[in-house]
Amino acid sequence: MADVLQLDAVRRGQPRVVAGADRLGNPVRWVHVAEVTDIAHLLHGGELVLTTGIALPDDPDRLRAYIADLAEVGVSGLMIELGRRYARSLPRALLAAAEEHGLPVVMLAHEPAFVDITESVHARILQDQMAELRASERLHEIFTQLSVEGASPDEIVRQVAALGGHPVVLENLSHQVLAADAGPGDPAELLSAWETRSRAVRPEGRTGYDEASGWLVTTVGARGEDWGRLIITCGRPPTPRETVLIERAATTLALVRLLDRHAESVERQAHGTIIARLLAHSYADPQEVAARARALGVPLSGRRLLGVVLRPCAGAARGDLSELAETASAACKEARVAALVGVLEEDGPKARVSVLASLSARADVEAVLTEIATRVRKRYDGDVVMAAGSVVQSVRDVRRSFLEAEQVADVAARGSAARLFYRLPDLRLRGLLHLLRDDARVQTFVERELGPLLEYDAERGSDLTRVLELYLESGRNKAVAAQRAHLSRPAFYERLRRIERVLDADLDDVECCVSLHVALLALASLRWERSNT
Repeated sequence: MADVLQLDAVRRGQPRVVAGADRLGNPVRWVHVAEVTDIAHLLHGGELVLTTGIALPDDPDRLRAYIADLAEVGVSGLMIELGRRYARSLPRALLAAAEEHGLPVVMLAHEPAFVDITESVHARILQDQMAELRASERLHEIFTQLSVEGASPDEIVRQVAALGGHPVVLENLSHQVLAADAGPGDPAELLSAWETRSRAVRPEGRTGYDEASGWLVTTVGARGEDWGRLIITCGRPPTPRETVLIERAATTLALVRLLDRHAESVERQAHGTIIARLLAHSYADPQEVAARARALGVPLSGRRLLGVVLRPCAGAARGDLSELAETASAACKEARVAALVGVLEEDGPKARVSVLASLSARADVEAVLTEIATRVRKRYDGDVVMAAGSVVQSVRDVRRSFLEAEQVADVAARGSAARLFYRLPDLRLRGLLHLLRDDARVQTFVERELGPLLEYDAERGSDLTRVLELYLESGRNKAVAAQRAHLSRPAFYERLRRIERVLDADLDDVECCVSLHVALLALASLRWERSNT
């Protein structure tokens, strides 16, 4: 109604709202010109009724009945032209009834052309309908593309926030935040005490508006299995377009999850996103990441934080890292450890599952790691290495803990995963050489110690470097080394003599053997680095 009053065809009649001024937000579906009093039964609701009032009765009771009938059928408003029936004002009974029933009444001081008003309003209605149709088509295109691309929940939520202009949150059935976009607002403020606030919002139906919170909420799920809710915090009753937007987004979220059956869960994606952004320094404010993690049920403020990395061992089947992530998450929950668990770089050479454990001040770190590793080992035996960094006290230092854990995992993954978990002190010399592998002095040392032997093997296709490695790894026990090399003792002894000639070295000299062993360990780190880049 408020928009109708701004049209030129109406303004020429000098409109004045004389009743129901608080209902000018009523939507106008159509315009109907009617001079008879018993018109209500021919209307469907949403009409703006135009009349000169020429047939309206004098009797106050009949006027009240006329207004009551129009209000009951749901007309948007009544517009009465002065001059033919009423000279300067409208009957008090009519106005009182209109106020009582909440029906807007507009008095036109000058005679307008009703056909001009009708055409203008209908043109505006059709224009708005076309705009809604174009907007609906645009939403269809956007979310169809997101479905085809298999967009992540973060991407879909970000698109909803951009299209709607309001903060958007995706939560699971436990009211933990899986993805959120605060737009230009403060993410920490948006997610503050989220679970408590969300549990209080229970609109009726799959999509509904909660007036107390100002939230538009829709359920997310398909095939009878609901798994979350999508929320737009619009702060006022939603427009039809916003309702279409949230329902289309919820359908896309459900469809993407159905199509990508082998992908990690939405919860794992949410956890992985936070960890990845922490490692990339993408959070300008530590309070934001703390709020996002807390909304997922993992407190980070005032806690001891520990970065943990799980990776398949060298030679082991890589398998499904999302399955490993779910196993790690279940192990943390069974050990009663609050943790973010996600897959990072699933398809790359550095593919790994990362765990950010949040520990209390009294928690025994070694005991916690042992319990989690034991539960993971039951599922993966010795095919997975678990490495932990140092404990840190602040979100700002989490990246350092993860980098340390990744370096430890790089070294430990080349072994046999004999230990339940590894930390930097467990790697000894092998770990030190791995950390120093990019140092030119280490590379020069390797070439000086092993260069001639490596060239000899390359030219002749022999395996003397491997024989030397087995000999030194066996503690210079020739019998054990020959057995591991699947060679007879004479054949093995002959190869050792050839190695001594090529390197001009004495393999009975302890210091010489130590130097060669260090060079072989450094060589292994260099070769591993090249094979994973």
